[in-house]
Amino acid sequence: MEPYRPGYMALHEKGELARRVKAARALLRNCAVCPHACHVNRTAGETGRCNTGAKARVCSANAHFGEESPLVGTYGSGTIFFSWCNLKCLFCQNAELSAYGMGRDLGANDLARLMLDLQALRCHNINLVSPSHVVPQILEALPIAAEQGLRLPLVYNSGGYDSVPTLKLLDGVFDIYMPDMKYADAATAERLSGISEYPSINRAAVREMHRQVGDLTMDSRGVAYRGLLVRHLVLPENLAGTQAIMEFLARDLSPNTYVNVMAQYHPCHHANDMPPLTRRITSVEYENGVEIARKAGLHRFAR
Repeated sequence: MEPYRPGYMALHEKGELARRVKAARALLRNCAVCPHACHVNRTAGETGRCNTGAKARVCSANAHFGEESPLVGTYGSGTIFFSWCNLKCLFCQNAELSAYGMGRDLGANDLARLMLDLQALRCHNINLVSPSHVVPQILEALPIAAEQGLRLPLVYNSGGYDSVPTLKLLDGVFDIYMPDMKYADAATAERLSGISEYPSINRAAVREMHRQVGDLTMDSRGVAYRGLLVRHLVLPENLAGTQAIMEFLARDLSPNTYVNVMAQYHPCHHANDMPPLTRRITSVEYENGVEIARKAGLHRFAR
């Protein structure tokens, strides 16, 4: 098998990547990067719900071995954790980043250097965590990194609250999409993340991601290089609506959708004030979630 060639390389060579950068940067002037569409001028330092201006704030960048096995492989996934977030989940397990903005603001050259440093560590991919609000900044760094030798697949690791028009700018840029599907129910989404339209926007975004990259594809080592991987966190008392989400994936996308039904929920951030989020899930609740996914017709799981 020939070495995989990330899609952004061809776009860069044709000059199309530069056009995408320009289009994405234009979104910042009357911001509509994510579905909130705050319409602030981020290029002038104004901030909307994501608290992020012209530069992306980065908390950390490292070879990460706690991601799904198709991303980790032997040498780890090259994760870049962006600070702030376009979601305000009451139970966020990374609140120091998402809610309090721990990190430092980086320009395009510095962000490109992080990508190249992770490649030098032999990471299998560049895994951009919480990218939904900083797509223009990521795109601006990418041609710089490509010119200096970046050749790794890109992973779009998001909370799933993504704008379809923005995702269309990424068609052919990202090789792997890894969104959350947090909730099936609008009332729950409003209660826990303050966004009642999360389920409908999330489904539209995941459809677009799958249209672009299809089902997850791995090489002979079991390392992913293209496709969709969906994360779903099981919540106490089935607050996440697992059945509706799994049926959507199997019916509307593909029964070959690769899914991580996650068991690691524990009370964080403001969850201790929000029953039943005040407790961990039980083993029975988790196994029920996996069984629901199987009954829906899904069969590719990360566990």
